[in-house]
Amino acid sequence: MATFISVPLKKSSEVDLVKPLSKFVTSTYPPGEEQTEYLRAVEELNKLRKSALGRPLDKHESSLEILLRYYDQLCAIEPKFPFTELCLTFTWKDAFDKGSLFGGSVKLGDGAFAHIKDTVLSALNREPTMDISPETVGTLSQIMLSQAQEVFVLKATADKMKDAIVAKLANQAADYYGDAFKQCQYKENLPKEVLPVLAAKHCMMQATAELHQSALANQKKKFGEEIARLQHATELVKTVASRYDEYVNMKDLSDKISRSLTAAKKDNDFIYHDRVPEVKDLEHIGKASLVKTTGIQTPLSQKFTDLFEKMVPMAVQQSVSAANSRKSDTVNRLIGSMREATNLCNGVLASLNLPAALEDLSGDAVPQSILEKSRAVVQQGGLQSIEQLIKDLPELLQRNREILDESLKMLDDEETTDNELRGKFNQRWNRTPSGDLYKPLRAEGNNFRNILDKAVQADQVVKERYTAHCEMIALLCKPENELSAAIPSANPAKTLQGSEVVNVLRAQLAQLDEVKREREVLEGEVKSVTFDMTAKFLTALAQDGAINEEALTTSELDSRYGSHTQRVQQNLRRQEELLSQIQVSHQEFSALKQSNSEANNREEVLKKLASAHDSYIEISSNIKEGTKFYNDLTEILLKFQNKCSDIVFARKTERDELLKELQQSIAREPSAPSFNVPSYQSNTPAPASGGPNPAPRTAKPQPPARPPPPSVTPQAASTSAPVSTPVAPSSANPPPVAPPSQAQGPPYPTYQGYPGYYQMPMAYNPYAYGQFNMQYMPYQAQGQAGYPGAPPAQQPYPYPQQPPQQQPYYPQQ
Repeated sequence: MATFISVPLKKSSEVDLVKPLSKFVTSTYPPGEEQTEYLRAVEELNKLRKSALGRPLDKHESSLEILLRYYDQLCAIEPKFPFTELCLTFTWKDAFDKGSLFGGSVKLGDGAFAHIKDTVLSALNREPTMDISPETVGTLSQIMLSQAQEVFVLKATADKMKDAIVAKLANQAADYYGDAFKQCQYKENLPKEVLPVLAAKHCMMQATAELHQSALANQKKKFGEEIARLQHATELVKTVASRYDEYVNMKDLSDKISRSLTAAKKDNDFIYHDRVPEVKDLEHIGKASLVKTTGIQTPLSQKFTDLFEKMVPMAVQQSVSAANSRKSDTVNRLIGSMREATNLCNGVLASLNLPAALEDLSGDAVPQSILEKSRAVVQQGGLQSIEQLIKDLPELLQRNREILDESLKMLDDEETTDNELRGKFNQRWNRTPSGDLYKPLRAEGNNFRNILDKAVQADQVVKERYTAHCEMIALLCKPENELSAAIPSANPAKTLQGSEVVNVLRAQLAQLDEVKREREVLEGEVKSVTFDMTAKFLTALAQDGAINEEALTTSELDSRYGSHTQRVQQNLRRQEELLSQIQVSHQEFSALKQSNSEANNREEVLKKLASAHDSYIEISSNIKEGTKFYNDLTEILLKFQNKCSDIVFARKTERDELLKELQQSIAREPSAPSFNVPSYQSNTPAPASGGPNPAPRTAKPQPPARPPPPSVTPQAASTSAPVSTPVAPSSANPPPVAPPSQAQGPPYPTYQGYPGYYQMPMAYNPYAYGQFNMQYMPYQAQGQAGYPGAPPAQQPYPYPQQPPQQQPYYPQQ
């Protein structure tokens, strides 16, 4: 049986896939059948990893099938999970750290090592271990190519194909082995068996080529050439037998060449008497390559079934998230503009004391509109409701600050420890500095702190508005008789009853009410529009390999909200016209009324009461939104805290492993430098009589010298140069020490955030509608398009993302 070089399987440390993947699933997908299915798939994936890597595998097709299924599953889920952000560290040991390269029939694709070199290594953010360094995997790829060519030589020989074909195949295999030998000469990390095996295989393939080419020469009656080639083949097999006999078995090939050479000499000596040429004068043997490195195409297993088949790729999830954000912006803009118009309308009417001025023509009764406003305030809880909400805000704020401070403190403590160990071990502490790793998380934390600071400012603005209007709000909460007594009386203006100005003004107010009701209907329609871009994004990804999210989403939004936008604009223009007409009519109405101090005082109080009602509704809404904002932010900060905790735990685990390996490495180092013993101390004194005899000194065996390469003849020279004889390394050179094991899985998270993990509540926003369905927003790294910045200076309230004049304080989730 031919000896083939195989690469031992890399050993991996145990990794718990269940916790981080399950956390992602539960945070991204709502409870239900879909979430349950994915959680079950996570468990199956963890079992599959344990089957593939958690136990020794037999050298059998069934073991290969397990490895292929695990590889296929990893390839399938790679675009569906944010592995770089899940704090998963895959630690792999150097495959050549222990064990021999000789194995049974372990099968490797010709393109596996090329795939590692071209694809896998680019995903690492640190130096790879020696066994998968670019130089090593390039060499291993050449070795596998050589062995694959040899398999065709063996197959052609077994099938008794023509000697010309076998000779060309064998000569090509010898050429491949020569290239592999040259690449391995200075690879100290490869086991010592590799070089002699490659040298032996080079000679064997070259000898095989000469054997079959000699048979071809015999067929062409070139008996001298036949003998020359057989003699050269004999020299090659003798070289292998003398130098590499312990690595390969040459008996069958050697016997076959010897018999052929004996027969050829006998025939030529007695019959043909053909001149035997020099080896250098022989015609070069041709070459025929039947192998090449092939790309890795998944799935490798014919029995593979994706456990997460229904889960969409991360690219689609991120695009859906961005599309939902654009949708929310569109909805917020439409509803915000309508809410702003309503507040503007209420403010104008309150300044004109309408409709109370038309209802107060008697001059002594409480206007009906004021009574309705009073009942609305009482039904919503009055002063007591607002005061309780305001009282709860500091406690909610403090809770969020404590969570944020604790999260950042974990990062600080671990970074301090990492810096101390780096200062102690210097270059040996070869892992990513915590300070660099935590930059995105710290940027996230600073962003949260800025949001809290802006929320505090918004809280203060709301409290100031409440203080300014609390007296009149308290008056609205009183019974009707007390409210009537608090409003000054005025001379009756009954002469205005039925006048044309009053009738026109009432008609205009009725039209304005109709415009406001139309806006309420529009708001409901805008909120009810739903659509899902997942199918379109999946189609785009399958067809183009990429998703132009902005173009696809913008087109869909235009088709869904185009008509609503036009109707909103028409409604706002209609209100603007009516308010202008109402102001003109009110001037005429005011001119007809009898003007005196009592009437002015009464009208001023009625204006304040109407304004107090509007302020109460707005402040109450703002405080409720603020409470929801803090509660939503608490959930987000808890998830941020979990992210910090997870990465700190992973770093501590890595730190402990690295410390252990460093301690073991230090323990193996010599405690003092070598020195020469003086000659007079070399003679051991005779033992005292009666004492024990000392143990005899034994010489330390020297490591074997590097074997020389096979001799090369001109016939083997073609595309590759002859293999030069290497110089045996000095025995004084110590063997290389393997470096500590390194993690070679996905790098530590860059923390652009789990695209599906959670949505960020925006800060105070006084006038937005209350039911935005804000989808989750992916976290950004440094320079992220984060949460809203400070408002323009001309805006009345310092709330983030506040449109001109008015918007809601807090976004609704």
